[in-house]
Amino acid sequence: MHWYEKLNQYFPIEEMKSREHMESLLKERSDIYHKDEGPNHVLMYAELDNFVFIDYLFVSSNARGQGLGHKLLEKLKRKGKPIILEVEPVNYDDSDTEKRLHFYKREKFGHAGSIGYERRSLATNEVNKMEILYWAPNDESEEMIFEAMKKTYDMIHTYKDQHFYGESYEPVEEVLTFSEEPENKNILEEL
Repeated sequence: MHWYEKLNQYFPIEEMKSREHMESLLKERSDIYHKDEGPNHVLMYAELDNFVFIDYLFVSSNARGQGLGHKLLEKLKRKGKPIILEVEPVNYDDSDTEKRLHFYKREKFGHAGSIGYERRSLATNEVNKMEILYWAPNDESEEMIFEAMKKTYDMIHTYKDQHFYGESYEPVEEVLTFSEEPENKNILEEL
């Protein structure tokens, strides 16, 4: 099965980029956007000077629990940069969301409670709330993570969005917010 189909079957439609969008990133932004693929995994990520953003991490169900996800994250951690990713809040009707959070908690990721993230999906037109998780090897601040997320949104998520989707996503200042007093409950503590 093609790597895009694996991702498309696993991730909700509102979180998926189009195949054309992702292939263009791989081709036109190959300096920062990368794919790590094997028989049982697909990892799509952006690496910039001072952080790594995991766009998609998929491990096939028959390979879960065998340490593959851990190995993939260890490879990224060895770069010595903060690692940032987006997750959907726990949905108790979907056990994968809770398992995913447990996995990242075991991998020593924290929850960026001071960062708010709500984006309208161009596929469903619904507003989706996402949470930001991060691994900070040098105790990088949530403010640094916020600046990295803004850069990711502008360079990756909205890359040629008008061209690929016929319309644009909202501007970054409407999607990402930062509050000195964390507004979001720590989703990892609630597990």
